[in-house]
Amino acid sequence: MSIHAHAGTFILGDRIVNRMGYGAMQLAGPGVFGPPQDHKAAVAVLRSAVEAGVNHIDTSDFYGPHITNQIIREALHPYHDDLVIVTKVGAVRGADASWHPAQSTQDLTRSVHDNLRNLGLDQLDVVNLRLMGDVHAPLEGSLAEPFSVLAALREQGLIRHLGLSNATTTQIAEAQTIAPVVCVQNHYNLVHRKDDALIDALTAQGIAYVPFFPLGGFNPIQSHVLSEIASDVGKTPLQVALAWLLARSPNLLLIPGTSNLRHLSENLAAATLEMSSDVKARLDTIAVV
Repeated sequence: MSIHAHAGTFILGDRIVNRMGYGAMQLAGPGVFGPPQDHKAAVAVLRSAVEAGVNHIDTSDFYGPHITNQIIREALHPYHDDLVIVTKVGAVRGADASWHPAQSTQDLTRSVHDNLRNLGLDQLDVVNLRLMGDVHAPLEGSLAEPFSVLAALREQGLIRHLGLSNATTTQIAEAQTIAPVVCVQNHYNLVHRKDDALIDALTAQGIAYVPFFPLGGFNPIQSHVLSEIASDVGKTPLQVALAWLLARSPNLLLIPGTSNLRHLSENLAAATLEMSSDVKARLDTIAVV
């Protein structure tokens, strides 16, 4: 039986993907900078994920920088026909591993071409515009200028679909006046649920929502209730947190990341966890919004 039997599928652009995907950020070195500590393990994790049924990989050329996409190409090229690789642009890395906005026409165009070259593609499946602001709470402001640049690159055939990352409801609506938006990637998990209303609105539009930091990011989710439930159902707390996201809404696509084969297996196994309404109700009490 497929590990995705219970998790199901959803449409991402014009492709059907398994809802349990893979996030490539942790394939880079510490601080998402430099090469991985174990290159062979990084390649093995990617190949194992795809062999297990993952057909949605989230990445960016500013992971590393460049290194994560190069590892994806080494591990998986030529790509399976059903594999959807989603990348993001809008930032660059300093030599000291710092993060800087890169949203000018020149910056975005260069980023798209860098992604194409490092991934070994003629066309990118989905490109998310990563808006800067605070990682835990996006900042308002017009995105018309940078999003229009990506829309033009889409018209040129370099990009198939567009999405947004770290965006507000107002910004999503503004983007939709420029070009179709097929996914939104924001900070959301069992504890941080400020996007509840947005998720419901996107569900109604058939747009995918991809939570980043699904397990809490650099400060993993910790909760007595979560640990108790995990113990009751015989899963780890992080598996339960992932299963809760899958149960939250049919348009949620998960991209937990790891550079460890055992952790990959644990993450993927969360897709098989059936969540009762009672367990879900108990988990809903954890939210701190």
